[in-house]
Amino acid sequence: MYAYTLLYSLFVAIVTNADAQQTKISIQLNHTAIYVKDLQKAAFFYEHVIGLDTIPEPFPIGRHKWFRIRPKMALHIISGAAESKEYYKNQHTCFSVSNMQLFVDRLKKNNIVFEDVNANPGSITIRIDEIQQIWFRDPDGYWIEVNDARE
Repeated sequence: MYAYTLLYSLFVAIVTNADAQQTKISIQLNHTAIYVKDLQKAAFFYEHVIGLDTIPEPFPIGRHKWFRIRPKMALHIISGAAESKEYYKNQHTCFSVSNMQLFVDRLKKNNIVFEDVNANPGSITIRIDEIQQIWFRDPDGYWIEVNDARE
């Protein structure tokens, strides 16, 4: 009887696990959107300072710009914000770069002030895992982190 109960329990566990795997839904980030005052200024910043490539506008009504972050992931910039807001540093978008020093040089060339995790201007945080991080704001005050994380 014990062997039968054990075998039955094993069968139920396998069927339940198979059923759970069949109902699992794959999910991934498609895009993130920001609401800005000046579309052209924001678009210039994300294209020329951050270095993102533009992608075709799916609904060309003059209020949107789209940028490729990576395959199947985009940044959607929407114009129409009446005023800039104050954002928390802990609510940020993070990009990874292959060369932190070259990116810092680009920020300096564009007069973008950056800081470390403790808000020390012009400083770079080096985490315990040796990843370098900096933070700065875009033209509308959104916080951006850039790090040199390896995939």
